[in-house]
Amino acid sequence: MARNVIWAHSAEEDLDVAAEYIHRDSPAYAAAFVHRILKTGQSLSEFAERGRLVPEFKTHNIREIFVHNYRLIYRIEEERVSILALIHGRRDFNSALSERER
Repeated sequence: MARNVIWAHSAEEDLDVAAEYIHRDSPAYAAAFVHRILKTGQSLSEFAERGRLVPEFKTHNIREIFVHNYRLIYRIEEERVSILALIHGRRDFNSALSERER
């Protein structure tokens, strides 16, 4: 069953920040990175269950896929997949979420 893929505003901001950071060193790599993230996100329409459970949440419907060094975190719902965050794998998860809430 195909689901709609929706990006939360905060996840879009995460992608923008990551792309800007990568762009400083390599505009070409930044463009390829964004393309890969968007392609991975769209693939969740058909294959959402393939991601692993997010250990910090311990719930069956919040999952993640690693793309390069980033965690693409999403929630599976009946008719859609909501992309919630894009967090660098070396960042402390709780700190990254706390920064968002400010």
